[in-house]
Amino acid sequence: MATTRIAHTVWEGNLLEGTGTVTFDSSGIGDYPVSWPSRAEQANGKTSPEELIAAAHSSCFSMALSNGLAKAGTPPTQLQTQAEVTFQPGTGITGIHLTVHGRVPGLDEAAFNAAAEDAKANCPVSQALTGTTITLTAKLA
Repeated sequence: MATTRIAHTVWEGNLLEGTGTVTFDSSGIGDYPVSWPSRAEQANGKTSPEELIAAAHSSCFSMALSNGLAKAGTPPTQLQTQAEVTFQPGTGITGIHLTVHGRVPGLDEAAFNAAAEDAKANCPVSQALTGTTITLTAKLA
């Protein structure tokens, strides 16, 4: 069964001085302020499209890697994934780097790296972001 998730943003003012609020409608987890300075300079308590992409990518990748490892008979006890989305004003998103540290009993480093590369290539968020260079560092804890 397909699912649809919904978020919306209300923006007021011009790009450089305006502000907005992004609301997570489907989950109801809240409203979060967003602004150009939070995107191009310091976050200062506000989010950005790139931070939202990083959250989506790190969680999707973790789910895909967990599933792949479990299907191979080596379920992880823990995966800790960080996604770094780099934004260059005037250019856009220039890359995403995933870093994952995993606890996977019975698995060696080479097999963990292979599973992580597969998850990077095949998680739905990675597939949606195919126009962006995505790199990966994977290590067992």
